[in-house]
Amino acid sequence: MRAMYYEKFGERPEIRTLADPVPLPHGVVVKVEASGVCRSDWHGWCGHDPDIVLPHVPGHELAGTIVAVGRGVSRFREGERVTVPFVSGCGRCNECHSGNHQVCPNQQQPGFTYWGSFAEFVGIHYADTNLVHLPEELDFATAASLGCRFATSFRAVVDQARVKPGEWVAVHGCGGVGLSAVMIASALGANVVAVDLDPAKLDFARSIGAVATVNGKDVADVPEAVREITGGGAHVSIDALGHRVTSFNSIRNLRRRGRHIQVGLMLGDDAAPPVPMAQIIGHELEIYGSHGMQAWRYDDMLAMISKGKLAPEKLVGRRITLEEAVPALVSMDTSRDIGINVITSF
Repeated sequence: MRAMYYEKFGERPEIRTLADPVPLPHGVVVKVEASGVCRSDWHGWCGHDPDIVLPHVPGHELAGTIVAVGRGVSRFREGERVTVPFVSGCGRCNECHSGNHQVCPNQQQPGFTYWGSFAEFVGIHYADTNLVHLPEELDFATAASLGCRFATSFRAVVDQARVKPGEWVAVHGCGGVGLSAVMIASALGANVVAVDLDPAKLDFARSIGAVATVNGKDVADVPEAVREITGGGAHVSIDALGHRVTSFNSIRNLRRRGRHIQVGLMLGDDAAPPVPMAQIIGHELEIYGSHGMQAWRYDDMLAMISKGKLAPEKLVGRRITLEEAVPALVSMDTSRDIGINVITSF
C-alpha cells in the first residue's frame, strides 16, 4: 500500500510503498476512502505524543470500506461503509463496561498507538466495540471529518458542557474543533461568541451560527470583551485550540458557576498552563476535559446530521492527495486554511 511514513520526529514524511495490514482476530482492515489532516497528527509528528513508536504512519480521522474481517468480529462484514472514533476502547475494562470508551485505560488510537490512515489501508482494533456504520447518503470526506474534531466537539458541547438553548457559549480558536463547536452549540440554540486572530475564520464562524466574534488582535483583554458581549460572562467556554493563553482566557471569561471545557490538546510547552484558581473557587466554576466520543454516541450526532440540524460538510475545506498531505501536515501550526483538509486520493 502507499502511505505517508516518517522515521524521525520533525523530519519531513515521505510517501512509501509498505506492506498491507492484516486484521487482528478482533479487528478489521479498512480501505481508506478519506482521511482528515488534524492538528493532533501534527503534534504526533513533532514528538509530543509518547504513544508513537517510530517508524510511523499517521492519520486518525478516517472513513472507508471494510475489506477484511478478523475471525472474532461479529457485528461487521466486508463491503460495509464505516468510520471510527479516534479513541478505540478495549471493550473489556470497567470504563468500557460503563460506556466510557473514550477514557479506556487500554485504549488504542489509529495513527498514534499503531499505524494510521494516511494510507490506502488501515487496520482497526476491537472492531465490534469501536466501528460505526455509515449511512449511505453521507459521503466519505464528510464522514472522515467527524472522526476526531466534529465528534470530539459534539461530546464536549452536548455531553460535557450540557449546553442549553439561550446560553452564551464562547469558543476560543476557530480551527476544525472550534468551528465544529460553533455549529453544534448554535444548533442547540445557544448564542455563540467565536474568538480567533484570523478575520476570515471569524467571518466563517458567523456564517455557521456565531452571533458575535472577538479578534484577539483587536482587543486589549479578550475575557473582558467576551464578558461585555455576553452581559457578564459566558455560561460555557471552550478552549478548542490548546494553548496556555486560550485556556486561561476561556476560564477567565466565564460568569459565576460557568463551565469551562478543555478540548484542545495541551502538549509540549503548553502542557502545564496557568490557571486562575481563585476565580475557579470563588465563582464555583466547573472545569471539564473532553477526549473524543464513544462509538455508541454517534447515533445522536448522525441523526442531527440526517435531519439537517448539523451540516459538517460545510467544514470540509480542501480535498487533497496523499502527496499534498505532507506539506499540509508539516505546516499545520502556521496554517490559515479554513475548514478541514481531507485526503481523498491515495
